[in-house]
Amino acid sequence: MFKEFKEFAVRGNVLDLAVGLVIGAAFGKIVTSLVNDILMPPLGLVIKRVDFKELFVNLSGGPYRTMAEAKAAGVPTLNYGLFLNTILEFVLVAFAIFLVVRFANRIRTQPNPTTQECAFCRMSIPLTAIRCPHCTSQLSAAASQAS
Repeated sequence: MFKEFKEFAVRGNVLDLAVGLVIGAAFGKIVTSLVNDILMPPLGLVIKRVDFKELFVNLSGGPYRTMAEAKAAGVPTLNYGLFLNTILEFVLVAFAIFLVVRFANRIRTQPNPTTQECAFCRMSIPLTAIRCPHCTSQLSAAASQAS
């Protein structure tokens, strides 16, 4: 049983999953910091520091100025401000992930192509080929160097 567990634990898929989870948790911290420390402060200035968390509808009809007072009294409330805050947070997190992925895609280097497509049979052939190994067509030297 131990041998079987060891084979399972060191299998590539399990290790890949473990690494992915650790990297994902670290990436989550980066996105949270980007949202809270970079995106939210300017947004707070734009919306004049309105706190959506305190927006609610009192369903009992009693006079409660804050949601904390209503909760302390056990009054049912419709907390639409928390819902708006959650939506805003989701949009900001999605935007932050978009920015990070966009930046990562820009700095990623593209590999140089090593193959080209044969003009006659459309098979993939080495970039330096003079004759296609599939259809034996003669390729022009200028065409293979230009590709």
